[in-house]
Amino acid sequence: MRSFFKKKPNIFITLMHDQATLTLEGMEALVRYMTESNPADAALLAKREEEADEVRRIFIDELNRTFITPFDREDLFALSRTIDDVLDYAYSTVSEMDILKVEPTSYMRRMASLLRDAAHELLMAVDRLENNPRVSTEHAQRAKALENRVEGVYREAIADLFSDVEDIQHVIAMLKMREVYRHLSNAADRGDEAANVIADIVVKIT
Repeated sequence: MRSFFKKKPNIFITLMHDQATLTLEGMEALVRYMTESNPADAALLAKREEEADEVRRIFIDELNRTFITPFDREDLFALSRTIDDVLDYAYSTVSEMDILKVEPTSYMRRMASLLRDAAHELLMAVDRLENNPRVSTEHAQRAKALENRVEGVYREAIADLFSDVEDIQHVIAMLKMREVYRHLSNAADRGDEAANVIADIVVKIT
C-alpha cells in the first residue's frame, strides 16, 4: 500500500539523471583512452555520446509537450544543453586526436581526470536537485572548482607547448595539440556553465 502512494519520479529529473550518467560514463572512457589509447574506449565514448543525444531529444520532446515542469523551463533546457556539450567536447577530443594522430600527454590525462571528477559532481548535483537543493549546490560548487583546475592545467599546457619552438614540423605538431587542449578546455567551460545553471535553479526554488 505504501508503494501505491509513493511519489512518481518526474520525467525531467529521470531524463536529466540519465543524461548526466551517460556523460560520466563517457568521461570515464575518455580517462581510460588517455591512459591506454585503446580504440575500444574511443568506441564506448562515441556510443555514450550517441545515447546521450537520444536522451536529450526525448527530453526536448517532453519539454515541448509538458505544460508544468519541476523547474523553470529555460533552466531545464539550458542544463540539458550544457551537460550534453560536455560529452560532445569529450567525443570531439578523441575524434581530433585520431584524425590528427595526436598522442595523449600528461596534461591531457590530468585534464581528462579532472573532467571525469567534475562530471561525477554534476551527476550528484542533478540527483539531489529536487529533494535536497542545498546539497545540490554544494556538488555544483565542487564541479566548478574542478573545472577551474582544468583551466589551470590548460594554461600550463599551452605555456609548455609554445616554450621551445624548433622547426616547422614542431610548429605543426604544436598546433595539433593545441586543438586537442582547446576541446578539453571547452568541455570544462560547459561543465562550469552547467554548474551555474544548477545554482540558478536552486536560488529560484529555495
